[in-house]
Amino acid sequence: MSLAGEHDPSALPPEEMQRAQIYALLAHLLARPPGGEFLAALAALDGDGSPLGQALSGLAESARGTGAAAVEEEFNTLFIGVGGGILSPYGSYYLTGFLHEKPLAELRGDMALLGIARADEVKEPEDHIAALAEMMAGLITGAFGAPADLEAQRRFFDRHIGSWAGTFFTDLESTPSAAFYRAVGTLGRRYLEVEGKAFDMAA
Repeated sequence: MSLAGEHDPSALPPEEMQRAQIYALLAHLLARPPGGEFLAALAALDGDGSPLGQALSGLAESARGTGAAAVEEEFNTLFIGVGGGILSPYGSYYLTGFLHEKPLAELRGDMALLGIARADEVKEPEDHIAALAEMMAGLITGAFGAPADLEAQRRFFDRHIGSWAGTFFTDLESTPSAAFYRAVGTLGRRYLEVEGKAFDMAA
């Protein structure tokens, strides 16, 4: 995504930075397979005893048990493949059964209102789960201008992520071809549960 303005994220409360960092982590893992250095960084993660912390620990364990070549092969099998991967990580597909449908048009309308534009070199439709996670991180940190307030974040989450991404992450967890990415699915599912409850409590 191209940025419409930069805000200093260091001014954010620590809990908001943590939210943005998890979204950014999910975006990175779902946009491209992690290389060796990134896997080494993941292997050093240490979660707490909460469900989300356990998911982070599980991701670290999975990173320690694999290598970059194996993860790249798994990524290609899951998301790219010959003529398409096993899973289709797009909101339109999960909500309608087809790509480039009404949910994508609605997302593009909201992106325009928020000052978010797809970078020229990006060819994927904007409703790819990695792009949506990147957008949420940017709304929190102010990557597209000033940080969005919680109500604006919640509207975006409910319309474009909460309505389908939990099902995607559950599918990723249970896909037999997933090994490393099974842990990514668990992290995504549990994080969306935390986000949904937090938005409900703030309403």
